[in-house]
Amino acid sequence: MPVDPAFTEAARALGQRLGEQGIQLVYGGGHVGLMGITADATLEAGGQVIGIIPEHLHDIEVSHENLTELHIVDSMHARKQMMFERSDAFIVLPGGLGTLDETFEMITWRQLKLHDKPIILVNFKNYWQPFLDLLDHMIKAGFVEEQAKSFFQVVETLEDILPALKHMPDAKLQPDISKM
Repeated sequence: MPVDPAFTEAARALGQRLGEQGIQLVYGGGHVGLMGITADATLEAGGQVIGIIPEHLHDIEVSHENLTELHIVDSMHARKQMMFERSDAFIVLPGGLGTLDETFEMITWRQLKLHDKPIILVNFKNYWQPFLDLLDHMIKAGFVEEQAKSFFQVVETLEDILPALKHMPDAKLQPDISKM
């Protein structure tokens, strides 16, 4: 089933805003999917894009070859580690299993006080509501502390992303990447 065109347009609009605002995009380095669209739009708007892709994905030709920087790493773990190191904040659009994996890891690392970088979930078209409901369920069941809701901010529209980032405190923790 194809992705709702509204998600595609949201990815394009985010990339355009990032490029216009001079905000560098760091992402997984692929040419396909919503992130490929976001990367293209960022570049078209004059922005810089850093891609980080594992060798096995690069080898099957899904990497984006027209980026400001493309780093080819040896594993998915190395990819997430480098994306974390090169990022000042995390904006999470609707996505699939890879998006969930990366988002959960950043939230978990924040819970473990390994970082305090801003994390913003873009609840475009109410996409993240099932996750938010699951988090409430986990809190109610006693597996997660209520404080977990403070590890990220939820915005409903693309227009809310940059103002939210501007109002979030800058990261103060110096991450110890040897613990990640």
